[in-house]
Amino acid sequence: MSLVFVVLGATQGGWMARIPAIRDQVGVDTARWGLLSSSSAAGDLVAIVLITLLIGRVSSRLLSLAAAALVLLNAPVLAAASAVPALVVGLTMWGVGATFLATPVNALAVAVERHQGRPLMSGFHASYSGGVLAGGALGTLAAATGVSPGVQMAISSGVLGTLLLAWAGWLPEEEVPATHKEERRPLRQRFTPQLVLLASIAFLASFVEGAASQWSSVFTADYLDEGAALGAATYTCFSVAILVARLLGDRFVARLGRGTFVRLSLLTAALGTALALARPGLPLAIAGFTVAGLGIACVLPALIALAGRQPGVPAGEGVSVVTIGQWPGFLMAGPAVGLLTGAASLRVALVSLIAAALGAAVLSRWVVVGREPVHAGR
Repeated sequence: MSLVFVVLGATQGGWMARIPAIRDQVGVDTARWGLLSSSSAAGDLVAIVLITLLIGRVSSRLLSLAAAALVLLNAPVLAAASAVPALVVGLTMWGVGATFLATPVNALAVAVERHQGRPLMSGFHASYSGGVLAGGALGTLAAATGVSPGVQMAISSGVLGTLLLAWAGWLPEEEVPATHKEERRPLRQRFTPQLVLLASIAFLASFVEGAASQWSSVFTADYLDEGAALGAATYTCFSVAILVARLLGDRFVARLGRGTFVRLSLLTAALGTALALARPGLPLAIAGFTVAGLGIACVLPALIALAGRQPGVPAGEGVSVVTIGQWPGFLMAGPAVGLLTGAASLRVALVSLIAAALGAAVLSRWVVVGREPVHAGR
């Protein structure tokens, strides 16, 4: 099960590590690259529409395997792109495959949790984070030894694809409630008040995570004028904090319950960001974004798990609603902070992360865990 999360993370990490080389292959400058890279959003949108229609109607195991195959087959083709049309097509297909995979694989993770009877979702997402770091390390090694991005991704796709084929039979299947086995509800009935609430929190949490990922290094490198190396170090601390938190998150969920855990995590993310911005300086920036990473790391996994356990709703359908909420949060995070930076400053713009985290924490007061509402102070 964890292997599918590793597949998604490793291909993304390998790709991100080779962006400078692929940009040079295609022959575009940084400004044009930024515009072209947004083409993956079109694939994201297509995937969300498709998965919303198919999830709950087609086996989640089958959907996961099909999407993972698309990701693995597309990765070397995308990495080998040498012209703009090939890059755009590859990025679009990446968006389709990666976003399409996210919903069914999380639905299967919910099924495993139910079978095991204990929290596991953060651990699965730690597999994804570990895959990102491993893919990035492989990309760095390939770049240092002169291996082209296309060859690098072909090798990693071949290895991961072989492992996936060997373990495909061990993937679980989503359990469908008895009321859904004979008749499917209209799509509009999927958006229950609780799922809409969880999707709203997911939007705000994704905004925080996406903006911190994209702007933490820029804050240190440019706003604090500490240079690119220390900017990268800030982002690395944020990323490692996310991995560590996800490795430990399930233990805290088991002790606190998911409702309380989500609220405390969001407050920690707000506190970390405030620490980084309170008195601009390198030590506080690194410490603050590290704390923010620890806080935000397990919010989305917890929301996904809650969405997948809604009474009378198949796990895949519940997860798909949260996916619809989180996608625009990630998509808007970078541009929104950029616009606010242009209007004021990056330090002021990053205050929006604190506001988003606090807003999500307030909304989490009405999250229902099981049959009991979770309120502040309880």
